[in-house]
Amino acid sequence: MKKLLIANRGEIALRIIRAARDYGVQSVAIYAEDDFNALHMRAADEAFGLGAGRPAETYLNIEKIIAIAQRAGADAVHPGYGFLSERVEFAQAVIDAGLIWVGPRPDVIAALGDKVAARRIAQQVGAPLVKGSDGPLADGAAALAFAREVGLPLAIKAAFGGGGRGMKVAHHLSEVAALFDAAQREAVEAFGRGACYGEQFPSSS
Repeated sequence: MKKLLIANRGEIALRIIRAARDYGVQSVAIYAEDDFNALHMRAADEAFGLGAGRPAETYLNIEKIIAIAQRAGADAVHPGYGFLSERVEFAQAVIDAGLIWVGPRPDVIAALGDKVAARRIAQQVGAPLVKGSDGPLADGAAALAFAREVGLPLAIKAAFGGGGRGMKVAHHLSEVAALFDAAQREAVEAFGRGACYGEQFPSSS
């Protein structure tokens, strides 16, 4: 590995850039127009713009990121966490492009990147779990019904998320539906998929 493209931004990208430098690996940053002159793009050896737009058009645009990696002459891609780090299709696209994927194998991501599926695997092996919905919740009304069933507080989590994005904690029944909608919007914005499930959240009392 000689040149690494970091498919992320901010502090996540900075940590990877520093680690790459420690190992003598060149770093390539990507940035959306709104992040122009951000610290991560200035810290990297090279930086390429993704253009303007929402994350779906920039940091979640697999074709655009692969094209930049090839244009930059990168031989590896590190996704960081969040964004595309748990997207099977991104890992596979990197590998198919002949680049090194720095992360779990696509089959591992497929098994564990979907947190609903990961819960089922944990149940099958007898791992202790807090109560959670059997699958993604259809809407705010379904989230409210589940909250009434298992009690509060209730965590509403993005099924394909990470890093705390797409997660909301409801402490009152009156806020469950609105928080579900907010979590779903955030999940779509950050990960390109809005599926959310419910899980008991430890009470501070």
